[in-house]
Amino acid sequence: MNSIETIWRPDVTVAAIIEHRGRFLLIEEVTRRGPMLNQPAGHLEPGETLTAAVIRETLEECAHHFEPESLLGIYHHCQGTDTGLTYMRFAFAGHTIGHEPARALDEGIIGYAWLSLEEIRASQARHRSPLVLQCVEDYLAGTRYPLDILNRYRP
Repeated sequence: MNSIETIWRPDVTVAAIIEHRGRFLLIEEVTRRGPMLNQPAGHLEPGETLTAAVIRETLEECAHHFEPESLLGIYHHCQGTDTGLTYMRFAFAGHTIGHEPARALDEGIIGYAWLSLEEIRASQARHRSPLVLQCVEDYLAGTRYPLDILNRYRP
C-alpha cells in the first residue's frame, strides 16, 4: 500500500440491550432513511473504554443510567460495497439503575419506548439495522459473555 491510499477502518459501535418485564428499550431516531428504531447505541470515542461508551450513549439517547452486566456479542455488519460502511458492534446486556426524565436527549433522538419481542419483530422495516432484532433474539437465547473478556492494555 502506498502512502496516498486511504486506510480502511470499520466503525466501532456499542449498543445496550435492556429488558424489563419482557419489554426492550429502543430509541427512535432521525436517519437519512427517516425515523428508525435502534437500541441505545453509538460510536466509541477516542480514549474511551467500550463499557464507558455504552453507559454514555444510553444516558445521552434515552436518559437512562445503564449498568452493563455482560457482553452479548460482537457483531460484524457490512452495509454493502456501495457505501463502504462496516460496523463492529459490541452489544452489552444489562439493566437501568436510574432515569432522568427531564434530561435533554441527543440531537436526532425522537424518543424511546419499551417494546415486546412481537412489537420489535413487527417493526423490522423501521430498524436501523438487522442487528436490532438479532441482538434481542440472542439475548433471549441466553447468549452472554463475562465483561472481563474485554481486555484493555494498561502500560
